[in-house]
Amino acid sequence: MILQTLVNHYENLAEQGKVDREGWCKAKVSYAVNLSKDGEILGILSLKTEEERGKKKVWIPQQIKVPEMVTRSSGVSANFLCDNSKYILGIDAGGTNQRVLDCFEAAKEKHLSLLSGTEGEMAQAVRSFFETWDPEKAPECNPIREMWEEITDGGNLIFCMGINYAQDDPFIQEAWEKARNASSEDGQIGICLVTGKEAQISRIHKTIKGVPGAQSSGAALVSFNAPAFESYGKEQSYNAPVGRFAEFAYTTALNYLLNQREYTFQLGDSMIVFWAESAEEEYQAAFFGATDPKPDNQEEIKGMFENLKMGRPVRIRDITLNPEQRFYILSLAPNAARLSVRFFYQDSFGNILKNLSAHYERMSVVRPSWADKEYMGVRDMLSETVNQNSKDKSPVPNMAALVLQAILSGARYPASLYTDVLIRIRAEQGNITWGRAGIIKAYLMRNANWKKGENYMGLNEESRETAYVLGRLFSVLESIQMDANPGIKATIRDRYFNSACATPASIFPVLVKLKNSHMKKLEREKGSSKIYYEKLLTELMGKLDEYPKRLSLEEQGKFILGYYHQVQKKYEKKEEK
Repeated sequence: MILQTLVNHYENLAEQGKVDREGWCKAKVSYAVNLSKDGEILGILSLKTEEERGKKKVWIPQQIKVPEMVTRSSGVSANFLCDNSKYILGIDAGGTNQRVLDCFEAAKEKHLSLLSGTEGEMAQAVRSFFETWDPEKAPECNPIREMWEEITDGGNLIFCMGINYAQDDPFIQEAWEKARNASSEDGQIGICLVTGKEAQISRIHKTIKGVPGAQSSGAALVSFNAPAFESYGKEQSYNAPVGRFAEFAYTTALNYLLNQREYTFQLGDSMIVFWAESAEEEYQAAFFGATDPKPDNQEEIKGMFENLKMGRPVRIRDITLNPEQRFYILSLAPNAARLSVRFFYQDSFGNILKNLSAHYERMSVVRPSWADKEYMGVRDMLSETVNQNSKDKSPVPNMAALVLQAILSGARYPASLYTDVLIRIRAEQGNITWGRAGIIKAYLMRNANWKKGENYMGLNEESRETAYVLGRLFSVLESIQMDANPGIKATIRDRYFNSACATPASIFPVLVKLKNSHMKKLEREKGSSKIYYEKLLTELMGKLDEYPKRLSLEEQGKFILGYYHQVQKKYEKKEEK
């Protein structure tokens, strides 16, 4: 299913002229070797462009269309017209050796074979270069010597004559197509699993680049390399027969998606890519904005959700989005030389936005005055489960992907999201951010069927749920202590929060006794505060029959919400004053 949708996406992209035709690809090219008609090196031209990345300016290679490149592992296999310095010039950073010479000889053989009899000055120049170039005399060539470090850093090189690239020459293009068609006549024939048609089966699939943590040269999505995977003796990728066109199409489409950095995001160890069936980027922009909202697009996201809810058109960049448009989300994670699929989800674009909107409603809680956004994106939400003082701020890998999948499909949240938040709150002695409070509320509503959860966006003074009332009571006791001892550095939260949340019966009697001494101090210094707290304590204690010996995990979440809401109510009153 994944490969089929990617092949369809390639066909739509090809119709719009966004991807190359079969037999060609985009490659990162750093330098061009400028040749004379006789194949002599006249100079080395840099093709890198300056680009801002964060606060720095860096020089990056250009993306240039070149003949389709081979998939290399450990053997010697040359590309046509675009390769690194080992194959093109027979040199590396340390000079040359037998391995490097073997690479050059493979490139020489390939170019002379493909360009044999090809007309045109460009073809003649490339042929003459390979016939006359001696890698061992490379240090004697001035253009090479002057840029030795740059051209041997592993980047790709191409050939040119002035401003004309070799791969753009019509005679060379014709020779490449002829050689490619001839090679496609050989190989195993079978039924392609993607198209369902008889086709030549692709033995090795092109690698996928752009997934952080995977090999920089690319990783395979379809690959079999051990006897245990080779059913019925089918080696390489014959165990999952994919035709050559389908293999080219799905790898090209996936590499194109991963190269769209503005429409991808990393979640844990996974890279998330997404696309509409129509290949219109406006759907990608809307989805990206909705899943990773920033302070400056909150109103836009809110308007999009409201229009969707009211059945009004949703417009992005002057284009009206179709709620029935099929939309796909793919999560890829690195796995050595391969890629693993965390999840693949598809639905109508309207349903996905509705599920996102429902998630944000469940997450909605009263926020501190300094909070600059109403919607907390998935990545920011997951960061609430991580110690922000640690070097590695990544959430648990598999959990991150499961959370996103649950949000998109409207399913139950993974239990690990809830437990990780509770663990983080305990580890930080009751540090409850509005994001953590939102996660707890959303989890209780969706997973624990807390049907009155919508009444708990802010303080619910009518609630008689024991755990929630205990959380409020703990907050009030802490406020009494703080008002009686201005400037106190450590409160009862630092010492008793975790115990009070888990085993209230063993802690609250102690806290109530401690409160009496604080109330006496308030009576002498702040009589009005003492009266206010007495009324509030009377109200809360009246809702409690007894202190439970233990609170379940769900009840601990309600305790935390009660505490958080009562604290925010206190700050809200201070701001009003």
